[in-house]
Amino acid sequence: MIKQFSALMVVPVMAFSALASAAPALYSTGPDADSAFIRFVNASPAPLEVVAQPGQKPLRLETTQPVSLLYPVDSAKPIKGTLISGNQKLPVELSIKPSEFVTVFALTDGTGIEQAVVREQPDDFNGLKASLAFFNVDKSCADARLRPAGRDADLFKAVAVGSLQRRSINPVKLSVQLLCANANVGPALDLGELKAGERYSVMLVPSAKGPQLIKATDTPSH
Repeated sequence: MIKQFSALMVVPVMAFSALASAAPALYSTGPDADSAFIRFVNASPAPLEVVAQPGQKPLRLETTQPVSLLYPVDSAKPIKGTLISGNQKLPVELSIKPSEFVTVFALTDGTGIEQAVVREQPDDFNGLKASLAFFNVDKSCADARLRPAGRDADLFKAVAVGSLQRRSINPVKLSVQLLCANANVGPALDLGELKAGERYSVMLVPSAKGPQLIKATDTPSH
């Protein structure tokens, strides 16, 4: 079954995580019942720094490692911060619902960066399967689809800009192919051997060379 989720606001960033699982907390966390998660994706051509709180050491996302870990936050409080790319500073202020997973993308808008925020409220998870999501924040890709490389069956289809779809799949070795307007775009993306009980994301972002796919494992920071 495919679940589809819509973004509730627009703002820009790019993605992948090579941060240690023992990474320091970005934000304070509340009671378990109020916990939610946030991550940042740097989809710009330059390094991105995320400053969550004044005086705190920035979280730096390189273009080669553009996706952060998932950081727990207190959903009872607004989440604030600043995205810094070169000389540009972009303020962030979000309200997050309990148990919600929020991905903040930093995208290039021609003159600097902008944000795109996609929200997900996860449902029941099958530990015998792998969970794969497809995010779309690229307006240039019409009728965004994702297929297993070399096959005609869609894993995801008609994923609207600013939204995601997620589904459970068998834990197998998988490469995926992006389609825009029913035509292959770019090379296939190798996701490697998917593991049962793990959550994965494929993210469609804009770039100077056209639509681009980024992969990430949905890893909590603790």
